[in-house]
Amino acid sequence: MDVVSTLVARFDAAIIWYFLALNTFYGFLILLSIPEIWKHWKITHSDNLSRYLTSEALPPISVLMPAYNMEQGIIDAVRSQLTLRYPKHEVIVVNDGSRDQTLARMIADFDLYQVPPAIPHHIPVQEVRAYYRSRTQPSLLVIDKVNGGKADALNAAISAARYPLVVAVDADTIIQPDALLRLARTFVVGKPVAAAGGTIRVVNGCTIDRARVTRTGLSEDFLAAVQVPEYLRAFLFGRLGWNRLGGNLIVSGAFGLFQRRFLLEIGGYATGHVVEDLDLVIRLHKHLREQGSDHQITFIPDPVAWTEVPFDLRTLGRQRERWHRGLVKTMVTHRRMLFNPRYGRVGLVAFPFFFFGEMLAPVIELIGYIMTAIGFTIGAIDANFALMFLAVALGYQMLLSTWAIILEEATFRIYEKWQDFVRLLLYAFAEPFGYRQLTVVWRLHGCWNAMRGLTHWGEMQRRGFGPEIGSDGEARATDAAA
Repeated sequence: MDVVSTLVARFDAAIIWYFLALNTFYGFLILLSIPEIWKHWKITHSDNLSRYLTSEALPPISVLMPAYNMEQGIIDAVRSQLTLRYPKHEVIVVNDGSRDQTLARMIADFDLYQVPPAIPHHIPVQEVRAYYRSRTQPSLLVIDKVNGGKADALNAAISAARYPLVVAVDADTIIQPDALLRLARTFVVGKPVAAAGGTIRVVNGCTIDRARVTRTGLSEDFLAAVQVPEYLRAFLFGRLGWNRLGGNLIVSGAFGLFQRRFLLEIGGYATGHVVEDLDLVIRLHKHLREQGSDHQITFIPDPVAWTEVPFDLRTLGRQRERWHRGLVKTMVTHRRMLFNPRYGRVGLVAFPFFFFGEMLAPVIELIGYIMTAIGFTIGAIDANFALMFLAVALGYQMLLSTWAIILEEATFRIYEKWQDFVRLLLYAFAEPFGYRQLTVVWRLHGCWNAMRGLTHWGEMQRRGFGPEIGSDGEARATDAAA
């Protein structure tokens, strides 16, 4: 019994050290984000941004937007992309085999007419049925094709794009009018850039008018609002920290700008992948390092795109399961990058962190809960030790979320009401209790499904962009096929 108690105590101690190291690294990323925030904050408040509108220095951009069963919001979504503030851009909408009236609505509203299929197929995709141009919007191209999933639709758009920079956006994502200006400027100043990602913000609780955010706010729904500190901690300040380490592995599939030539060189997005954005960026990192290129993949905090987060447990669980399942598949597929000096800081720092820190974290946390309970029951550990585990695993995260919220309030301050700031702090304290454990369960499910080789996306319930996301609006379902 003494041997068992000793082993349990040592195992618990090892898990505590694991979470201490993991959360300390998260804190280090947030610390590294501070000079990045300052640098971008100064640019954000500079009058020079408006001068880019009349500048010929900015390269033209092709906006790529896959759409599947989006008849309720497709017209506003396309119009919002066409009216973005940018000197020269085109919008390519790919109707990916929709079974509703998505294509018919675009034909009617934009006066589309079919054009000859004279566009080269640089990347193999599912059959393209037709290409359409608009009589009223000369910068709009619509591609109608057989359903092949988001990655396949994006590949069709990449082949059809005319311009050197391409930005991938979701049809149900709202982009701030000046976001392209803010995102593209990094391609013309400083070090050479291969790709840049913008900030994804939670739109639930905001007021929407014609696919534009007219007033920011925090959702009254607990499940939607509790995700905001999580997005701030991991999606905003964490990625800013990776800028300093040169190892950004994620450019969000909802809003990312790429040099088209690099995407063509690596064969575009991988089809049949449930997190095609992560896989694409890792393959791009590999390609750049293998070619000896000094181009960077970076994150820019002030270009903002708004997305609706799940408002029910079932949908949120499916999303997080899919994210983690895709992470496991990507890490395993590219495992040769792990601790490989050939890939620089990506192989030596970023990839190991995502492999051991992100991918294995839910498994180790579950083991930690089980071993702590066993150790406490058999007397191998005392109450103080059990509290130490909870403090390291949960309390540290609470502090990091609080730190991220304070940094947000001190810099970008998206939420104008002081009540929203107070509520965010309360959600940061509530997140580790219940919500955190649910995400562990969902991510464990993702690990299990990854081992089973599942590639489905699953049905995602969304309310859509009504006048106020999270307060009203009828629920609708989308199920992007993989």
